[in-house]
Amino acid sequence: MGEEQLGFDVPGEGEGKRRKPGTGASGAAGGQADSVESPGPRKLQDDEVFDFITGDKVVKLTPTEEVRQRIARALVHQYGIDPADMEADFSIPVVNPKTGRKSRKRASIAIFEHGKEHELQHVRRIVVTKPRPSDSRTVSKIRTYARANEQVGEVADLMHAAGPQCHYGMWTDDKDLYFIRRNPERFEDEYLPMVNWPRGDATEFDVRGNISSLGMVRRADETMLRFAFRRCHDYIHGNEGLPKDAAFWQFLYVLFAKLYDEEQVREQERESRFYVDSSDLRLLAKSDAGSPAVAARIKELFEEVKEAYAGERQFTEYDRLTLNEAALTFLTSELSSYTLHGTSLDALGTAYQELVGDNLRGDRGQYFTPNVITRFMVEMLDPKLDETVLDPCCGTGGFLRETLLHVLHREWLPDFGRGLSVHEKARLETAHRPDLARYAKDRIFGMDFDPFLTRAASFGVMMLTGARGNTYQVDSLQFPYMGKQMAGFDAAWERRDRVGMGEVDVLFTNPPFGTDIPVTGPVLDLFREDPRNGMKDKSIAYSWGRHEDGSLKRGKPATSIPPERLFVQKCVEWVRPGGRIGIVLPNGILSNPGPDDEAVRQYILDECWITGSVEMPVEPFVYGAGVNILTTLLFLRKKTDREKYEERLHGPADYPVFMAVVEKVGFDRRGNALFVRDPRGEYVWHEYFEDDEIVVKDVIVPRRIKRRKKIWDNDLMDLRDRPAYHERPNVIDEYAAFLKEYGHELPWRTEGEA
Repeated sequence: MGEEQLGFDVPGEGEGKRRKPGTGASGAAGGQADSVESPGPRKLQDDEVFDFITGDKVVKLTPTEEVRQRIARALVHQYGIDPADMEADFSIPVVNPKTGRKSRKRASIAIFEHGKEHELQHVRRIVVTKPRPSDSRTVSKIRTYARANEQVGEVADLMHAAGPQCHYGMWTDDKDLYFIRRNPERFEDEYLPMVNWPRGDATEFDVRGNISSLGMVRRADETMLRFAFRRCHDYIHGNEGLPKDAAFWQFLYVLFAKLYDEEQVREQERESRFYVDSSDLRLLAKSDAGSPAVAARIKELFEEVKEAYAGERQFTEYDRLTLNEAALTFLTSELSSYTLHGTSLDALGTAYQELVGDNLRGDRGQYFTPNVITRFMVEMLDPKLDETVLDPCCGTGGFLRETLLHVLHREWLPDFGRGLSVHEKARLETAHRPDLARYAKDRIFGMDFDPFLTRAASFGVMMLTGARGNTYQVDSLQFPYMGKQMAGFDAAWERRDRVGMGEVDVLFTNPPFGTDIPVTGPVLDLFREDPRNGMKDKSIAYSWGRHEDGSLKRGKPATSIPPERLFVQKCVEWVRPGGRIGIVLPNGILSNPGPDDEAVRQYILDECWITGSVEMPVEPFVYGAGVNILTTLLFLRKKTDREKYEERLHGPADYPVFMAVVEKVGFDRRGNALFVRDPRGEYVWHEYFEDDEIVVKDVIVPRRIKRRKKIWDNDLMDLRDRPAYHERPNVIDEYAAFLKEYGHELPWRTEGEA
C-alpha cells in the first residue's frame, strides 16, 4: 500500500480520537506520557505504515492489516463514517453460551455512535477482517451467506457481546464479504444478511423494505466497486461452472440491466426493479436457491435493454441471460446498493478494465495494451474535442476508454481533477457524462477482427457514457476496399466521413505481432496499389534487398508479410496530413539491420515526422499481457504535401527527435508495486497535506490530512494520478520540456499556420 497517514485535522473536533480521560494515543491508561517530551520522529520500517484510522499510530503491514486498512478507507469514503468514531482491535468481553466461560475477543474495527466515547455501550457496528487467501490456479467458489456459518457466527458473537445497540456487522477476507444486521423484531438474537450497510448518517431506515427504500444507494468507492465486480464474475465462474469468457458476458448482461434500471428510475421516474428485499435475503440466509421474483425482474430488464438498443445493433438474438435464480439473486444483491450513474467514471473504467483484461484474450497475436501504456500514449498525443480518434486494432477498447477519460478530465475538470475530493470529482465527472456521450458518438472509433473484443470495447464505452461505442468488426488491413462480408463493414462504411482513409486526426494502436501469423493473399495488393489511383509511390509490401553500395533495393511483390509491418503503412494512410499516430511496435522493426525492417523505417521517414520514440521495459507486457517482449512506443506526425515538396526541394530536414528509455513503470514482473529508494536501498518518503471531506449527519466536513507516502517509481506517471507534490522525472514532463526548448526547430506546422 502506497499511502500512509500522519494525522487528521477535522475542524471543530480537536483531537482526532475520542477516548476515555487519562488514556494515551495507544489506549493505555496513565497521564505521565503527556508531560514527557517526545524523543522525535523515528524512521518507519519498510513493513510499517501509519494507521488510516488514528492517523498517527504505526502498525505493521501484515496481510490482515492490508485488508483492514483498505476497509477503513472504504468506511470513510463510501459509508461516511468519521475515522474518529472508529477503533482498531477493540476488545469485547464474550461469554460462551454453552460453557459459560468468559473470554475477550477483538473486533478488527469497532464503530461507535458519532461523538461518543469509545466504550462498549456505544458500539454500533463491528467489522472483522481476515488476510486474503492465497490465489489458487483451480476454480474456487464464492461462499454465500448460507455457507458461511463460521464467518457469520464470528461477527454475531461480537455483536451479541457488544449489546443490543450494535446493529450491523461485516466480515471480509478481501475475497468473500458479508454484511450482517441484527433483527430487532425477535426477542432472541437473529442475524440476517444485508446487501450493504447504510451510510454512517443513516440512523433510521426501514430494514424490512427493499434496497431502493433504504436510502442506501450511493456512489461506489473504487476499491469496493472492483471488489463487487470481481465477486460477481467469480461467482458465475466458480459457482455456476461457466468458462471465464462466458462468465464475463453473463455478468455484463446483468450490469447493463442495472444501468438501464437506474436510467428508468432517473429519467422516467419508474420504480426500481433491480433490488432484493428482506424476504429474498432471508432465503439467502438459509439456502442458495435464489429468488424467482428477483430473477424474473432482472431477465425482464435485460429484455428491455436489448429492445432499447435494437436500433444501434448492440445486442443480437444470441444474447441471452442464462443464469439461474441463485446466480441472479446473488449478483443483484452485490450490485443493487450502488448507483453506477453516480460513481466516478475513473472508478468504473478501472473496474471494467480489470475485469475484461482478466477474462478476454484474443488468439490472433493480440497483446492487450497495459493500462499504464494506454494512458501515457493518450497523454502524449493529447486528443482534442474536435478531433476524430481511431484504434484499428482496438481489442477491448483500452485506448478508446482512456481517450474519453483524458478528454473528460482535461476539458471539464480543473487541473485534471487533481486536488478534488473523491465526492467532488465523481460529481463533476457524472455531470459531464452527456457531454462525453456526444463526443464518443461523434469522434471515438474502434475496429477489430474479433467480434467479441469489439463488443467488449463498445460496452466499455457505453459503461462510461451511456452511448453505444462506434466499434466495428472489420478486418482493418482490408478496409475499405475488401472484407465487405465482415459484420461491421457496412456500419463502418457509413461513417467514412470520419474513418475513411486520410480522414482520421489521431490514431492509437497496438497491432498484432508475429511472423507466425503472416498476412498473405490479395490483401497485400492493397498496399501496393490504390484501387482509385493506381500504383502507390511508397509501399513496404515488397521483398527487399540491397544494392552493392548497401542502399535498399526493392524486389518483387511480397507474398507474405508480418502484420505489424503492414499496420505501419496502413496507419499512415489512415490519418489526414498533419494527423498524429501513436503505435506500439516490437523493437526489431526499429533496430534490426535486415533490409525488410529497414524498408519500414525508411517508409516512416519518408511519410512522417517522428515526434517521439519511447523504449519500454518488459514488465508491462509480462505482467499486463503475459508475454515477454521488448517494445517501443513510436509517435508520428504525417507530413503534408507541402512539407514533402519542401523536402524534395531542399533535401531531408534535420530536426530534433524526442527519445526516452523507460526503466520503471511502477510494478515488477509479478505486478508488485515499486517505490523509489535512496542509494542505501531505503524507501524515500514524502510528507504533504491533502484536503479531503467526509459526510457526517448530512454535513460535509472538510478535512486536512497529513500524509507520509512512499513515492511510486513510475517513469510514465500520468497527469490524472500524479499528486501535486510529485516531482520525480517522468517522460510526459520531459517531453514538455523538450518542446519548450526545441519546438522552434521542429519542421512541421501546427494548427493555424499557413
